[in-house]
Amino acid sequence: MRAEREKIYTNVEAAVPRRSGSPAVMRPGGIGNRLLAALPPVDFDLLAPELETVALNQDAVLSRAGDQIEHVFFPHSGAISLMIDMANGQTVATAAVGREGAVGILSVLGPSPSAITAIVRAAGTASRIPASQFHAAFNRSPAIRHAVQIHIRAMLMQLQLGAACNALHPVKARMARWLLHFRDRIDHDVLPLTQEALSQILGVRRTTVTLLMRNLRASGAIRSDRRGQIEIDRSGLAAAACECHGIMTLEVEEMFTMNMARSRVSVVPYGGGISVSESGDAT
Repeated sequence: MRAEREKIYTNVEAAVPRRSGSPAVMRPGGIGNRLLAALPPVDFDLLAPELETVALNQDAVLSRAGDQIEHVFFPHSGAISLMIDMANGQTVATAAVGREGAVGILSVLGPSPSAITAIVRAAGTASRIPASQFHAAFNRSPAIRHAVQIHIRAMLMQLQLGAACNALHPVKARMARWLLHFRDRIDHDVLPLTQEALSQILGVRRTTVTLLMRNLRASGAIRSDRRGQIEIDRSGLAAAACECHGIMTLEVEEMFTMNMARSRVSVVPYGGGISVSESGDAT
């Protein structure tokens, strides 16, 4: 079964540190990752000595189902899909993560193998911390525990609505929803997605994705699809998508607005820029 899963994901690269050694993230006036940005300085400082900035390479696997979680990733840019691997080799995505969330953060609930495979779908950067160090800070800081609670609520909302969407909505609407999720997180109308990646995300055959692409191009929702680059028309894609995208986006924004209102640093919403300071030059 593991061998079958290995075949699903190609061109896999590890997340590569931009610079090893000294801490790589300094606390600026605004941080790309919203969970880190919402922490008061004293609580952020519990994490800062162990944080390092890493490049999230396209198709990198950050965690694999069945493996122990070694690091927690806080994306500043890029987009990640959380995948379920079935015994017969099929896959389906359950949630998307960008600068509003984290990968591996649920490891604070107790030591256990990862239930999902986290794959970078759009390259970016992240702050990475060893899971053991994050657990220690989690136990010391009510603010960090509160941030984790917000993240868990957002994930549960995605999982619940996603389950309903998968059962009730046609695959064309679901594909439009997923394209919008990725567009929200990379803030660009050209998405670095192949049809093979979309077939993995949706849990459908490649031929189904090809047909859906043709239909969405005919309606103007997709402007072009070639060489792993999908150019979308956001308004057209929103018209083709089900209501789940709008509901998920609104719910996440309300969670941050209500629960992070006392944040002492600027928080960057979808569609805004990022401000990340690094120690040393990027490579």
